[in-house]
Amino acid sequence: MAKRGGFPGGGGMPGNMANLMKQAQKMQRQMEEQAKELETKEFTATAGGGAVEATVSGTKKLLKVKLDEEVVDPEDVEMLEDLIVAAVNEALDKVEEETSSAMSKFTGGMGGGMPGLF
Repeated sequence: MAKRGGFPGGGGMPGNMANLMKQAQKMQRQMEEQAKELETKEFTATAGGGAVEATVSGTKKLLKVKLDEEVVDPEDVEMLEDLIVAAVNEALDKVEEETSSAMSKFTGGMGGGMPGLF
């Protein structure tokens, strides 16, 4: 008895769907592993020619701020504040870039990703 509405090629929808689901599950596991790996990384950036250094985690938490003595000027606290903000923001940008790069490996061929996998 011939199936009606099936796909040509003998496999039909059930086999193709099962294969697609396996691929999606594998991709989801790989994405979860990538996310865990990113969480353990640290990202460091500097400002003011290295006078201020900020280190953040892959989970976007500030871990450390390092200041050179010469940048600590009681007469110009505002400059130091600006340098700290710049260094922290640059370190956070590095996290974002690496996260986007890692995720694009998985979503590159899917035109925007698959809902529910993120």
